[in-house]
Amino acid sequence: MPRIKLVLEYDGTDYVGWQTQANGRSIESCVQAALDKLLAEKVQLEAATRTDSGVHALGQVACFTTSRELPMKAYWMGLSDLLPRDIAIVDAAEVAEDFDPRRDSEGKRYRYLISNRKARSPTRRRSHWEIFQPLDFDSMRRGAESLVGEYDFSAFQAADCQASHPRRTVRSLEVERGGEDELAIFIEGTAFLKHMVRNIVGSLVEVGRGRRPPEWIGQVLQSRDRTLAGPTAPAHGLTLVEVLYASGSAPAHPFRLRR
Repeated sequence: MPRIKLVLEYDGTDYVGWQTQANGRSIESCVQAALDKLLAEKVQLEAATRTDSGVHALGQVACFTTSRELPMKAYWMGLSDLLPRDIAIVDAAEVAEDFDPRRDSEGKRYRYLISNRKARSPTRRRSHWEIFQPLDFDSMRRGAESLVGEYDFSAFQAADCQASHPRRTVRSLEVERGGEDELAIFIEGTAFLKHMVRNIVGSLVEVGRGRRPPEWIGQVLQSRDRTLAGPTAPAHGLTLVEVLYASGSAPAHPFRLRR
């Protein structure tokens, strides 16, 4: 039976996250319902990762096995037509029957957007954290350097994180300007703890606001104490850009800030 890999893009603003939950509409439940209608059978949908409530995606990956044999166009066109306008299938491919989107992943790339101008922005309100106080860009970049490598990231994990251990590898962490009033924070790693990216961003913003020096980031990391780090950044600024696989089975997506 064919095993199909889907790459999804979505605006997570109006959803409780990827995973199906009793307290609201999820991305997973919408995709599952659309697949049931397209295939006229129940399939088990497996995702590479669970995005939180309000988090967006350009390259979420999900897989399922089906008895139906359809052209790939049926997924990125037909399935997309059955989905809400804020969810789309951007690519589909048949993969090996043992392909596992989570276990076979070699890493993930995320982007966090910050609007940094004196006035609020109606067009950025669903995709950027709006901070009206000027941020010290260079200090944020220096602080970010402390987090690249393999470390115990206990200081940046959520209190209710259920990961078996807090050790993670951050391959790159970059703070970039997008013009005079926009910042983007890009992070790539093998895996992430719950709220890890948002807690890192919240801490870097503390540095950008001048409340802490750049070296404070490294001190927080070494402390392994979540109470010493900055606040959790809002979910709506975060986007899962790409899930990485050795075979290149996930298509490339823009990883830089669109100018």
